[in-house]
Amino acid sequence: MRILAAEPGCHLFGDNGCGFQAPTIKMFFPEPWFDGIPGSAGIDLYLVLLLVAVGAVLLLWSWFSKKLSLVPGRRQSVGEMLILFIRDNITRPTMGAKGDSFIPFLTAVFTLILAMNFTGLIPGMIPVNSNLAFTAMFALTIYVMTIVIGVRNQGGWGYFSNQLFPPGMPKIFYIIVTPIELLSVFLIRPATHALRLFATMFAGSLLLAVFAYGGWYMLNLTAEPMLAAVSVLFSGAALIGYVLFFLFEILIMLIQAFVFTLLASLYISQSLEAAH
Repeated sequence: MRILAAEPGCHLFGDNGCGFQAPTIKMFFPEPWFDGIPGSAGIDLYLVLLLVAVGAVLLLWSWFSKKLSLVPGRRQSVGEMLILFIRDNITRPTMGAKGDSFIPFLTAVFTLILAMNFTGLIPGMIPVNSNLAFTAMFALTIYVMTIVIGVRNQGGWGYFSNQLFPPGMPKIFYIIVTPIELLSVFLIRPATHALRLFATMFAGSLLLAVFAYGGWYMLNLTAEPMLAAVSVLFSGAALIGYVLFFLFEILIMLIQAFVFTLLASLYISQSLEAAH
């Protein structure tokens, strides 16, 4: 499987007649591994990367929680700092003290999504969340969870009526507001929750691939000496761009994991009690 490699023989200043081979969305649909085994459909790359991400999260929290004590050591302190980060920046601002019971769940969501994003930093690999199926399942889980929490705290009719008929509004306005709320809360909200994370990971991976393909294409050491030197400069510029965007992509992965978790907390908070 070639994810970050240009077509062989196609280079700038070359005389083979082929031009730049830009990456396509086919890189997000890799062929299964070991698909040549008789009676086997192969192993899906996304599944392998998902297992790697889950395993990394389990190992990380096992490491954080090893030999817990009242006076935390450095290892335990790092884990507690992450939990406090979720509490102080996500659950408390959106749910207040009521959100403390959701800290373990939202911490798990944040770390797992981050690990699934970070699989795109493995050379030659792509983020698990660049596949819409995984982000959709996360969003669907949050969506179902909010409905269950809302029905449990407000009652079945109470929850849906509060969502569709916001209190304190003149009844005549419900003709316009109710259809908008129906689309927003029960259709657009879960869809955008999934699409935001997917689209960011998809676009970031594709842009990194463009830098990698372009850098390889512009490098031609077999050309005339002057042109070869120019190709090295062009390829070096592409390499610098790749490294800079690679670092920027790490920041984007962190932000997207935070935003997804923050929105999940906000949606849960809206289910805990009716708006006044």
